[in-house]
Amino acid sequence: MAAEGVANTQIAGAVGVSVPTVLTWRGRYQRSGIAGLGDAPRPGRPRRIDHREIVAATLTPPPKRLGVTHWSSRLLAPRLGVSPATVARAWRAYGVQPWRAESFRFSTDPELVAKVTDVVGLYLAPPENAVVLCVDEKSQIQALDRTQPILPMQPGMIERRSADYVRHGTTTLFAALEIATGQVTAALKPRHRRQEFLAFCKQVARAYPGRELHLVMDNYAAHKTVEVRTWLEANPRIHVHFTPTHASWMNLVEVWFGIVERQAIRRGVFRSVKELNAKIRAFTDSWNDRSHPFVWTKTADQILKKANPKKTSEANH
Repeated sequence: MAAEGVANTQIAGAVGVSVPTVLTWRGRYQRSGIAGLGDAPRPGRPRRIDHREIVAATLTPPPKRLGVTHWSSRLLAPRLGVSPATVARAWRAYGVQPWRAESFRFSTDPELVAKVTDVVGLYLAPPENAVVLCVDEKSQIQALDRTQPILPMQPGMIERRSADYVRHGTTTLFAALEIATGQVTAALKPRHRRQEFLAFCKQVARAYPGRELHLVMDNYAAHKTVEVRTWLEANPRIHVHFTPTHASWMNLVEVWFGIVERQAIRRGVFRSVKELNAKIRAFTDSWNDRSHPFVWTKTADQILKKANPKKTSEANH
């Protein structure tokens, strides 16, 4: 490449080394020819590389010529002169997992700061003599039946089930989680249109007669219809607080939905929507007998600091 007039910086980028390394090897070739490209004898014991250096190398993107998106222990080890097991130990010690990746999405809501501050304020310092409720729906819950009987758990053997299943329809779970107690008001409906959502809001209002209510909800279209707004105007004791767009995780009822999914739905066998609904109702009743609040710990400033897209690694590329 050098003979073709390629700049040292371009050579370094192409082969995945630093510019000083390129200069060193060019100098050795100019002085000694091909013989100068061999390893020179080194006195003393071979240099040992520590975990920090391995992790630092891991965090450096692989050279483009390798055609990979991230390092594997087998790929990185020979470049560092260590074994794959040594690389793996360093990764475990520092909690580095190059093979894993998670997705995220930044909210572009123009009212991001105001909405985060508003919702977090309700969680950390709820209004006196008022009830704060997190409201949402979990739609398209499938009633799934397995094609073969489940093999129950036994000593030394986990529960096993067939991978194929039969669908028997879907249901929608509407829920309002009271943040002070963890109590849940719920309803199961075949659809999740504005009509069903408004009917559920009225159910929640009846469950707390005469109380001032603050409802936290996301920006789903059914939550903002003319019918819902008209009903809210006619019921001034009820106040709505919207989470920012793409931030439904700020709605604490999503935590409860996750518990329902894991404990009542995911491993269930349902031959009809009626069976599925009965299971969810039984779980909800049991939950309310032993309910507990979910404790919110993040301040608005902490959330907004993480919501800054400039802090992602993408800003460094």
